[in-house]
Amino acid sequence: MQEAPPMVVIDERDTVREEAPPHGAIGMSTAYRISDAAPQPRTMEFRKRVLHPGAAIGVHPIAHDEVYYVLSGQGEVTSDGISKPLRAGMAAYLYNKAKVGIRQLGKQPLVLIITYPVAPKS
Repeated sequence: MQEAPPMVVIDERDTVREEAPPHGAIGMSTAYRISDAAPQPRTMEFRKRVLHPGAAIGVHPIAHDEVYYVLSGQGEVTSDGISKPLRAGMAAYLYNKAKVGIRQLGKQPLVLIITYPVAPKS
């Protein structure tokens, strides 16, 4: 039986960059691509994203289940045309084949943890 790779501890400060959010480049965000610092092979993505006021991850199809967990701020998540409010302590569990997106609302940035499986290699 193959042994597990050694654990990796990642400081989010080592992964930060300012960029437009994915899927439409609506506004600006701070991205923490935390799992990118973990060596391969790995099976999941773990990211933190801060959507600045007015920013959004545009509606896009997903090919896996995905979770948006809100650390702070307020937003609105959309899945297949249905929108619901989100605030700190809430999670949206989004399903494979849905068309999803999330936008920041209010004066404070929307701080999210986003996790989903790594895309299979083709």
